[in-house]
Amino acid sequence: MPPTPAARTAATVSLVTGATRGIGREVVRRLAERGHTVLLTGRSADAARRAADELREGVRDGDVLDVRPLWLDVTDDRSVAIAAAQVADEFGRLDVLVNNAGIAYDTWQRAVTADLRVVREAAETNLYGPWRMAIAFAPLLRASAHPRLVNVSSEAASLTNMGGGTPAYSASKVALNALTRMLAAELRADGVLVNAVCPGWVATDMGGPGGRPVAEGAASVLYAATLPDDGPTGGFFRDGRPLPW
Repeated sequence: MPPTPAARTAATVSLVTGATRGIGREVVRRLAERGHTVLLTGRSADAARRAADELREGVRDGDVLDVRPLWLDVTDDRSVAIAAAQVADEFGRLDVLVNNAGIAYDTWQRAVTADLRVVREAAETNLYGPWRMAIAFAPLLRASAHPRLVNVSSEAASLTNMGGGTPAYSASKVALNALTRMLAAELRADGVLVNAVCPGWVATDMGGPGGRPVAEGAASVLYAATLPDDGPTGGFFRDGRPLPW
């Protein structure tokens, strides 16, 4: 008889996409500091390995973070399927899925003159990527006793405050918010808490200089990833507070 998921590891098993730098990497660090076994994923296997090694080596006072690299390209069906199979074989479940990978903050574009190739490329990562992940990992989330799914979105996706500009990024994140609501409704009976979060304008490679520190942006993600069982689902949050859809 194969080992039960609990026998494989008692630690919370978390997976973060787009985690080789920026907010994703900080989320990995913070979850690992909470005692999670964290799968740090990236499109480059070498970059994921380096980032995981650096996080483990950067710990002081003898503590060792359980950070494990995993090659994963959210735009590639085969890559996602391979990753899901690896997680299933090693752990038998997934407790926390953070869909953080995102691209195309297209400040140079306007909707009326947009290059639709850029829009399609943004949607492939920002919408279809999390969608692929949800489909592939839903059985593993259902196998968890306390499953959480977090979609990293943006206040730029708020229809209430929608203006012009960044059409590829904004439209793809609006669609991600819609997906969040659908997944929350469909997975509610399985106990999966599904929420979208906005980390705010953060000083990363994508956000550029002048934003809030990465640690502050990561805190919004941590909020949704570590909710209690009676926490909200189907919500949109920043810093633990609801945002308008």
